[in-house]
Amino acid sequence: MRGDGRPDGIEGEPVSTQVVARDHHAELLQAVALAGAGLERLATEIRHLQRTEVREVEEPFRAGQKGSSAMPHKRNPITTERISGLARILRGNASAAVENVALWHERDISHSGAERVILPDSTILLDYMQSLAVRVVRGMVVHSDRMLENVGLTYGALFSQRVLLSLVSSGMTRDEAYRVAQELAQRAWDTRVPLRELLEARPDLDLDLVQIFDLGHYARYAEEIVGRLPA
Repeated sequence: MRGDGRPDGIEGEPVSTQVVARDHHAELLQAVALAGAGLERLATEIRHLQRTEVREVEEPFRAGQKGSSAMPHKRNPITTERISGLARILRGNASAAVENVALWHERDISHSGAERVILPDSTILLDYMQSLAVRVVRGMVVHSDRMLENVGLTYGALFSQRVLLSLVSSGMTRDEAYRVAQELAQRAWDTRVPLRELLEARPDLDLDLVQIFDLGHYARYAEEIVGRLPA
């Protein structure tokens, strides 16, 4: 606390008229809305990954908790759906805060009624959304087996870029390498014959298939990227 009783970091408005300019309030609620959008980004990804045909990640589901009211086998992502819905309210409140900036003759109080709602509601909502997100992340169920199954849905066609680059490295022109990689990848997808098998039948291409189909290549920087996050 400072000597005048005000908390550190809180200063008086240097330039004001009848009222304090509301751009400060708008800036605050824009930041709150942006924080909410970040939480919604996480929530939307989890909602997608929990879909029946994907099912790589699921929200925590308590023992005895009910799922869909019509289909008992379903586990609806109700918490992340709630986060997504509340994020929309934060954006709406931020819009109202921007509308509050312009005042008649710098003295009307049309902003007051809105601020009595949007300021406390936005800060309380963001705190609630953060608690929901922490709960989801701590109890999140990850199905690594489903991830591997989904990787195989294209029968190896998703490795076409690795095939392309390897062919170019072997001396083939990029146009020719693209044609070969595209044809083989499409055939794998259409015929459900693994791309690796099709490449094994082409010894003339002289490719290192172990290196090409190494899944670790795609996650080699994961630990480094996560390590950049603040503790």
